[in-house]
Amino acid sequence: ASSTSTTLTSFATCSIQTMRLSILCVLLSGLILPTDAFSPQSSGGSIVCTGTFQRQQRRPRTPIPLYSQQTTTAIDQDEACTKAFQIIDRCAASGESSDELYNSVRYIDKNAFKLYADEGAKQQLWNRCHGSWKLQLATGPPKPREDPTFKSVPIFAYAMIDEQHFGNGVGFNRDNIILSLLGDHYFNAKRRQMGIGISDMFLFSNKITQFVPTFMADGMGLGRTQEELGKRMPAFTMIGASTKSMIARGGSGGIAIWTRLEKDIRPAAYGMEKVNGD
Repeated sequence: ASSTSTTLTSFATCSIQTMRLSILCVLLSGLILPTDAFSPQSSGGSIVCTGTFQRQQRRPRTPIPLYSQQTTTAIDQDEACTKAFQIIDRCAASGESSDELYNSVRYIDKNAFKLYADEGAKQQLWNRCHGSWKLQLATGPPKPREDPTFKSVPIFAYAMIDEQHFGNGVGFNRDNIILSLLGDHYFNAKRRQMGIGISDMFLFSNKITQFVPTFMADGMGLGRTQEELGKRMPAFTMIGASTKSMIARGGSGGIAIWTRLEKDIRPAAYGMEKVNGD
């Protein structure tokens, strides 16, 4: 048992150090930038949060529904919105941008107050965000007098949202996940904003939190509570979601687009116990 523990510790530490740059790339391309996620001032595309995040009520872990069939009346009646999502869905599925993609995303973003006019509409948006997602396209932080460019993400990177957790990581494909992060989410429906914590790290679906070097754990905020993270808590603002794609803005103002995975990513990323609640 001692030999096995030593081997696992050595392997985990080495693997974490090797994958450090990869996971940072995911966090950057996935737009989770804790240094300015809760900026108290609004400038450009940065996220502003002055409200209080309410922690989602804990519920038994059940398989994630692929999506909610409910849609808002405003979205149904907005023909331009429907056309915009058709373009976004197509680009998300292919992982390739198009000349129309930026303007389509911009339309959804600029008209968010109309499309999600009340708490019910925002809650329906949040429900559609639940599921397993593959990161396909992302922009960098916005630049003055320059429209952002969506670029394909060259590695398999995923995000997962269920009733309690947000998770993300990298792998070879949806069935072979190398490194994963998992933590509670804190959704502010009024602002369509999801704050996230990081409580555990997994290597090939095995929890390795206890083996993570202190300097790395401190740098990524591993195990820190919502109160401890404060304004440094990573966050997304949910721009839109359909049955096929999800769009969100991160702390730097960059935008990411995911395509929905039909298969629940949690068994491959975190092991079956995270699905069954054991």
